Amino acid sequence: MKPAIEGGKPVREEFLVFGKPDIREEDIVEVADTLRSGWIGHGPKTERFEEMFATYTGAKHAIAVNSCTAALYLSLGMLDLEPEDEVITSPMTYPSTANVILHHGAKVMFADVNEDSGNIDPVRVQESITSKTRAVIPVHLHGYPVDMEAILYLAEYAGIAVIVDAAHAIEARHKDRHVGILGDAACFSFYATKNVTTADGGMITTDRDDWAERFKLLRMHGITRTAWSRFREKGFKFYDTVAPGYKLNLTDLQSAMALHQMERIEDSWKRRTEIWHAYDEAFNSMQGIKIPPEPEDGRHARHLYPVRLELERLSITRDEFLEALKAEGIGAGIHFISLHLHSFYKNAFGFKPDDFPVAARISERTLSLPLSPALTDQDADDVIEAVEKLLTYYAS
Repeated sequence: MKPAIEGGKPVREEFLVFGKPDIREEDIVEVADTLRSGWIGHGPKTERFEEMFATYTGAKHAIAVNSCTAALYLSLGMLDLEPEDEVITSPMTYPSTANVILHHGAKVMFADVNEDSGNIDPVRVQESITSKTRAVIPVHLHGYPVDMEAILYLAEYAGIAVIVDAAHAIEARHKDRHVGILGDAACFSFYATKNVTTADGGMITTDRDDWAERFKLLRMHGITRTAWSRFREKGFKFYDTVAPGYKLNLTDLQSAMALHQMERIEDSWKRRTEIWHAYDEAFNSMQGIKIPPEPEDGRHARHLYPVRLELERLSITRDEFLEALKAEGIGAGIHFISLHLHSFYKNAFGFKPDDFPVAARISERTLSLPLSPALTDQDADDVIEAVEKLLTYYAS
């Protein structure tokens, strides 16, 4: 059957948007209630969201901020990094993970990734640790949990901090422990496409009392009382500025979106798992494609369903495949192009593709297919049909 991009009929007429959020009527009602309440900034609903998130992860503290980038920035700020200090992270991540290291004036040190999971390889981390290393930022890519046991062992031995990028990993577990309690701090994202969304936003989880108090202070200008703490009691309460903080708080208007999503988070995960298994069953028997691996000892958050094209068996590149899917009415994404291949990092640090060969190889052949509890069975069937159609036509 001829692909739509070659003049054939598309699989579907209505375009299937990649990363469609699962927003329901109860979420809309909660947001409307916030608007009617007269309090839309940081306040009681944000505090409720923090409590729910702490309970879900098992963390002692959960501190809401306006993005995962802010969460990473504040977490690294606890280390008082100097220009010669080094922070190790994965090149297979969103730019913010590495950018925040540079924002603190420290040096980015990439460590190559595992061939199967795409996660940072603990062996490469060990090889990258020097006397100047201050921290490692493991990234739970796509929601697949990093081997945190190995990372934590290396960090303890080297005396360095572990700041976890858990942007994809709200439901992830390493063995029987939630990823939010593994490390000095874990940073989560509530961007529009995430498993729980507040349109944009983030959360830091930590068991460290000193860090939690500092996070709360710095996210709101470094003042001793937030607007909500000043005005929820009768009479104005004075505040003092005790540190040069930032404006990084989450609002009640945003937090309201998340409250019911947190209540149904496990049901949403189960629905994504159903779609995941349907994809696995269909694609595992197809030539030219490799399905994502399952953790041997842990739980995948199932944020993204990344497939790898076996380009040796196809007469089409990954980017061309992506465009062909689009023509069939199916939205897809790329997560990610290794950072050492991006212009800034190439030009600033002189990185070459072979510096991190596994990440480079994964970068050229991976794409993410739609995965959301908002998808219907027909949506999933359309994705499968479109992929099979293209694999068959472009088989070499």
